[in-house]
Amino acid sequence: MTADPLVLAPELERATERLLATVDSLSLDEPSLCAGWTRGHVVTHLARNADAYVNLLTWARTGTRTPAYASREAREADIEAGAPRPPSVQLADLAASATRLSTAIDAMPAEAWSTVVTTPSGTEIPAARLVWSRLCEVELHHVGLDAGYGPADWPEAFSLRLLHDPATPRAATLEAPDGTVLLTVPGAATVRGPVHALAAWLTGRGDGAELTGALPDLEAWK
Repeated sequence: MTADPLVLAPELERATERLLATVDSLSLDEPSLCAGWTRGHVVTHLARNADAYVNLLTWARTGTRTPAYASREAREADIEAGAPRPPSVQLADLAASATRLSTAIDAMPAEAWSTVVTTPSGTEIPAARLVWSRLCEVELHHVGLDAGYGPADWPEAFSLRLLHDPATPRAATLEAPDGTVLLTVPGAATVRGPVHALAAWLTGRGDGAELTGALPDLEAWK
């Protein structure tokens, strides 16, 4: 499955449009599916995460080390400060940050995509992986808003990419309902189900109720 940023950029734009449509007029003081966070925390996180990716793309484009966040403490403080803001303010912030990120993606010269940058988790990756990483942030946290958008709403191509992503636990051989093998893990049990349900289970966004087979314990998806 491709992680080409130029292929995935339009998918990110569409995912962002879906996210903005959900956030529009949404009550943000309700709990989210992210432990200890309201929907406002999730929306603020996504806005600041977009700016963090702008920083990493700037690093890749200019060669000047630009961390995603000033510090973990600053990241957490920004989320806490932004979470209680009025929904209209949060929506405008999310949209503006997405536009800044889109502009940064468009500004990347081809050779800069190979520059290695450090993600907030401390992982070193080529800048070319950043668009896919942001797409995961948008789609998974959209589900986390607990506002009617679920894994079944993910585009099938996104779910398939999740199954093959290096960050996704290799816990089982995965099959579609018709028996098509989606991912082979030698020596592991077989789990069968819809592609979106497999992806949701592996990333901690589903309980596996739609799946058949002995479900092994999973490491946390990063």
